[in-house]
Amino acid sequence: MTPDLLGFVDREGNFSDTNPAWRRLLGYSTQEVQAHRFSHFLHPDDLPAAERAFERLQRGMHVLNLVNRYRCKDGSYHWISWNAVPEGDHIFCSGRCVSDEKANEAALRTREEEAKLREQFIAVLGHDVRNPLAAINAASRVIGRSSTDAQISEMVTSIQGSTGRIARLIDDVMDFASARLGGGLNLNEHADHDVKPILEHAVREIGLAHPETEIITEYDFCDPIYCDSGRISQLISNLLANAVTHGEPGAPVTVSAQDRDGSFYLWVTNLGAPIPPEVRKMLFEPFARGNVRQSQQGLGLGLFIAREIARAHGGDLTMRSDADGTVFTFNMPRD
Repeated sequence: MTPDLLGFVDREGNFSDTNPAWRRLLGYSTQEVQAHRFSHFLHPDDLPAAERAFERLQRGMHVLNLVNRYRCKDGSYHWISWNAVPEGDHIFCSGRCVSDEKANEAALRTREEEAKLREQFIAVLGHDVRNPLAAINAASRVIGRSSTDAQISEMVTSIQGSTGRIARLIDDVMDFASARLGGGLNLNEHADHDVKPILEHAVREIGLAHPETEIITEYDFCDPIYCDSGRISQLISNLLANAVTHGEPGAPVTVSAQDRDGSFYLWVTNLGAPIPPEVRKMLFEPFARGNVRQSQQGLGLGLFIAREIARAHGGDLTMRSDADGTVFTFNMPRD
């Protein structure tokens, strides 16, 4: 009844007696096993080591924990760990299937390799890409100040816009790596901060970029709030930019914030067609894009990162979308 492969092998390497586990694990009958030398079942890459072990057994030595691959009747392979002991004119063998252990080892090695690649990737983004990008941006500013040519000024503005967008994409990817691969988004400066100026700054910034959209503000909360001000600013900017970009053209966007039941609540509302159900399911997933207009804005990481920021503050980010409009709600405990 043992699941281990048991058998006697003669001095030529042929099996002379086996147990039922051979059929259960590898699919061979007793007659099929005993009709062949042990090497017939081995993976070709494992044959040299097995032959060397067989020579040691013929000299009366024991072989322990010899791991190799044995071919199943269906052509697949199982990893078997063998112990073999000479017994008179025969060699007694006991083999235990260790395929699951091998698979776990392979998975662990893969995760370790992925972790190293991840660290290298983040290092390249954080230093080797960001630094030359900053140098390009600085050089363009110098050129812009020293030139009065309208065409050059236009080109400099284009360069600065492109470098700024690349920098934001780098920030998004690094935040994604930290949140998804590192187990959560880290907060840097957790202290009491006035949130109203952060809201007003984000509204001004998005308003300047989208002068065609009116942004209405409604605030009823008390500052300061214990938070990471930089992350809160990032969350608000993401929600506002998303609302302005995907809301009904010409319709206002509303930003509301208030204290309620010991928590801080923020709502960003835009008018327009409801978000389709198939898009809602993936809205907070990384790299999810609901439509072509959205895919042109970046990597599709904004809402994923915004929710991670909310959760890092002990709160959450939710969405409701119907005929009355689309509302993203951020809440976090005031404690």
